[in-house]
Amino acid sequence: MKIISNLLTIVLFGILISLSSCFGGSKGIGTESSTTGWPYNDPDMGRFEVVPYIEQEAGPGLVLIEGGTYVMGRTEPDVIYDWNNIPRRVTIASFYMDETEVRNVDYREYLNWIKRVFVSYPQVYLKALPDTLVWRKRLAYNEPYVEYYFRHPAYHNYPVVGVSWLQATDYCAWRTDRVNEKLLIDEGILEMDPDQVDEDNFNTEAYLAGQYTRGVRENLKNLEGEDRHANMEDGIMLPRYRLPTEAEWEYAALALIENSVGSPERIVNKKIYPWNGNYVRNDTKQNMGQFRANFQRGRGDMMGVAGALNDNASIPAPVDAYWPNDYGLYCMAGNVNEWCLDVYRAMSSMDVEEFRPFRGNVFKKVRRNEDGSIADKDSLGRIIYDPVTDEESVSRVNYHTANNINYRDGDVESSITDQGDWLNAETGGGSDRMYYSGTGQKGRGMTSLVSDRARVYKGGGWNDRVYWLSPGTRRFLDERKAKENIGFRCAMTRVGSPGGF
Repeated sequence: MKIISNLLTIVLFGILISLSSCFGGSKGIGTESSTTGWPYNDPDMGRFEVVPYIEQEAGPGLVLIEGGTYVMGRTEPDVIYDWNNIPRRVTIASFYMDETEVRNVDYREYLNWIKRVFVSYPQVYLKALPDTLVWRKRLAYNEPYVEYYFRHPAYHNYPVVGVSWLQATDYCAWRTDRVNEKLLIDEGILEMDPDQVDEDNFNTEAYLAGQYTRGVRENLKNLEGEDRHANMEDGIMLPRYRLPTEAEWEYAALALIENSVGSPERIVNKKIYPWNGNYVRNDTKQNMGQFRANFQRGRGDMMGVAGALNDNASIPAPVDAYWPNDYGLYCMAGNVNEWCLDVYRAMSSMDVEEFRPFRGNVFKKVRRNEDGSIADKDSLGRIIYDPVTDEESVSRVNYHTANNINYRDGDVESSITDQGDWLNAETGGGSDRMYYSGTGQKGRGMTSLVSDRARVYKGGGWNDRVYWLSPGTRRFLDERKAKENIGFRCAMTRVGSPGGF
């Protein structure tokens, strides 16, 4: 049976390669090595296994955003005069993005899993809880939202708020593991295991590193018929969920495919919002005059006059309450702002790369034992990472030591500070002293709010003015803080071709 199974794999592989060439796509890699001539997937010759693979499938809840070039940056007048988003042409690789903002019910599913699994670490659950007190105002009666907005079933389909950037990234990591765990279960590689506890829980990176063995059925066979783990080369598991970069978010929100008409690469006009036009009301016959997004129209006007509510929402609306843009994404303007992956700097547009621009890299490596093997997991079942050191950057020239968050490369010499103890935590150094003013009579030790913890958010919220609905506008907030009008959605890297063959 094992021989038959291997033969079927080889035959299927050949059929897929033939079909690909028939439809004008890539020639593929063939059934034998073009380098050595040895056949693939032959247990008697070469013993090199190559799994047939066509294209990446979209993960649950995701929409494909076909990449391309666009002018990133401000499209509205710079009314604040801070020059923090100068237009610049960049190229975005194809990626996936959530169709809607993450909902209350989605986040409660996450909390339920944490509470059920991390029995010995209740602080993990407490740390993940959204801050419902973001609704509390000194001179407003918002206590009903403090008590009901996150928990009551009436708000199942509403965007989760009160979640910090750090909490949002933790959610993305959890979602990656749950999606990949189900994929392995569906393939018969893992057993369904609802009794995972503490560090003995499925983690994608730990599984790939051979550090997770609970419920592993090992029914995958190598060419010799021996049991083996699934690996990245099998193409079963998906890339990780993450927050979208600022450039990706802005590109997806604009959805310029709507403006590409006639000859290829002809964009007929720019956009101010995720829809065409310089106004926020719908201009179709069926929905003439209705607001396209949830925002504050003016002072004291959150939803209009009774009997004819302009956006039908006094607080965040359901995540699919308005018309999607041409990528099929809902509420890319208004409803709630959304976290982006980037660290905020006013002049990022002048510094970042033209391809996949991003500011916020922190380069790390897997912690290994002296014999080179991967170190054991931490108390929560995750692989342990260490920062890349100066010694490693010297021994391997392709390593970048710095984190590329600050102006050039994040090191002490190029940081914007007049202090020699920039990285000395004992004297108050570190990222919290960005733009440090000194201790003189005029400076008095003041610092700006811009630090390595400042993260970008975009999109405009239910209580924001229309100016912030333009995808080109940007603001920032400390990654540890949360607000009543900031939520998030997840993204995923697209591997392979930009749009499929």
